[in-house]
Amino acid sequence: MDRFAMNRRQALLGASALAATATLGAPRAFAAGETVKVGVLHSLSGTMAISETTLKDVMLMLIDEQNKKGGVLGQKLEAVVVDPASNWPLFAEKARGLISQDKVAACFGCWTSVSRKSVLPVFKELDNILFYPVQYEGEECERNVFYTGAAPNQQAIPAVDYLMSADGGAVKRWVLAGTDYVYPRTTNKILEAYLKLKGVAAEDIMINYTPFGQSDWQTIVSDIKKFGSAGKKTAVVSTINGDANVPFYKELGNQNIKATDIPVVAFSVGEEELAGMDTKPLVGHLTAWNYFESIDTPENKSFIDRWHAFTKNPKRTTNDPMEAHYIGFNAWVKAVEKAGTFKADPVIDALIGVSVPNLSGGFSTVMPNHHITKPVYIGEIGADGQMNTVWQTPGLVVAQEWSPYLEGSKDLIGDWRKPMSCGNYNVKLGKCGGAA
Repeated sequence: MDRFAMNRRQALLGASALAATATLGAPRAFAAGETVKVGVLHSLSGTMAISETTLKDVMLMLIDEQNKKGGVLGQKLEAVVVDPASNWPLFAEKARGLISQDKVAACFGCWTSVSRKSVLPVFKELDNILFYPVQYEGEECERNVFYTGAAPNQQAIPAVDYLMSADGGAVKRWVLAGTDYVYPRTTNKILEAYLKLKGVAAEDIMINYTPFGQSDWQTIVSDIKKFGSAGKKTAVVSTINGDANVPFYKELGNQNIKATDIPVVAFSVGEEELAGMDTKPLVGHLTAWNYFESIDTPENKSFIDRWHAFTKNPKRTTNDPMEAHYIGFNAWVKAVEKAGTFKADPVIDALIGVSVPNLSGGFSTVMPNHHITKPVYIGEIGADGQMNTVWQTPGLVVAQEWSPYLEGSKDLIGDWRKPMSCGNYNVKLGKCGGAA
């Protein structure tokens, strides 16, 4: 099966779900004195605030818009915003407070995988729902989490395939550069295995990790430049997160590394991050996402107009994780309406199969593995900080929650429909529980 196409069963599921969830009831008046709380769990300070603050703002907009439609099940929604301050253990503490004290019906939050891993035990123990909006490394499929960001086959693998192609420059040498935590390390483990499967020699792969907030990039960029001078076309695959991207790209410019020499494809740099940078030295470098602000559809234009009106700032950009929250929030609303309750267990079951509009002009469906179908776009950074699409998948891509390129997970699937209800079912052994 082409990995860029749904299989027949998945396509039928999406189609039937679309028909079943095509309309919501007419707006209703709020029930007297009743509100339903929604948790917003994003860093508003620290190294990740550059990326996460906008996600808090878009959640406030989505909740405000839903309330203007009559709320959900006749009840008004109330956002409860907390700041975990880019402190990974604090994410768990804040999540516990949202669920136990504030009694939120669901939470929308986290950016880094280490923050998501921190809160997972809390959501499982207290049986609540987390909508996670950012690309991640896969190798996980939890009942209480809905992954609205990209799995590796919805971002990292297509980006490498593009760079390997003639259109992408026929790259032969690879620098895998990331921030030192679980997402870059696991993603690069998958990419290293994939590259070797494609015939890339070990000596043509350079892997480097730096701490969060890394500011001195002179030596590292010099090493990259040297690695790229061996006579083979070289590219950097970047899983660098947060505000460390600013000095990284600045140092590329300082050392006169142009996209035509050593292109960088980034998985964690979007329009929001670029808004704070001098984009001149970045022109021609690449990003791989599932949404760009520059996508020309009526749905996206309407979303951008509403965003500018809500923020009262016509210069505020949009980005991929914002669209993921847009999809996740609207899916949650439909699932609550479908279940007729805000209780977590019925809503978790109801979410599977729900289809809602994305901003690319299609519909994204919540699959049995709690991931969503997504298109993939690769864009060149322009001088205006926008992405010029150079390649895209012909249709929606179904997420592979477990990598087929890693020995420990290649036989695993996640399917949370009853009676299976398993996030790590081993198809080879015929049992739930992961690898033998």
